Amino acid sequence: MNIEFKQSKKPVKYNDAMKFLEKRVDIVKKGGQELVWFLEHPKTFTSGVRYKNEDILDKSINVIKTNRGGKITLHNPGQKVVYFVINLNNRKKNIRNLITQVEQIIIKFLKIYKVNSYADRKNIGIWVNQKKIAAIGIRVSRWIAYHGFSININNNLNDYQKILPCGLSNKKITSLKNECKKFNRIDESLKKIFIQILPKI
Repeated sequence: MNIEFKQSKKPVKYNDAMKFLEKRVDIVKKGGQELVWFLEHPKTFTSGVRYKNEDILDKSINVIKTNRGGKITLHNPGQKVVYFVINLNNRKKNIRNLITQVEQIIIKFLKIYKVNSYADRKNIGIWVNQKKIAAIGIRVSRWIAYHGFSININNNLNDYQKILPCGLSNKKITSLKNECKKFNRIDESLKKIFIQILPKI
């Protein structure tokens, strides 16, 4: 399997991560090695291509505009971010299938900790008892899929009060810490499931 699994133990600034990701996209376009990257960000608000100004409740915050799909979201310490650069030219050229498999990675990961979750076609992401626990934002360029997803593990959920996360005003946010008592080996568990799911992408 020609794919690099990268793990950053210290928080990575969002813009630094994007520069790294975009360089890897260019490499993969030329036939280079795919990437799956586990990391965390300092507190950062980012907007996808479908965000609206009214999604920002606290106008004093700085929001970084991105080219990923989706609306406005939050990254902060304790949230696990998983970026990937995957060459769909060498796989199934099916974006819907890619999203479905990403959803399955998150659902299977949460199942390890006895947390039952589900995907919602109307409200993209992964949900636990009508509370959002994971966000997904993907961009595809010349069949190279990149960006990825984030899962709330033990981050400060109060930071979400500054925005309408993903444009959803009537939904609540949760985390793994809120849904189960014990959890560990987060990166190892995610890597194991990624390896299982990758042949289906």
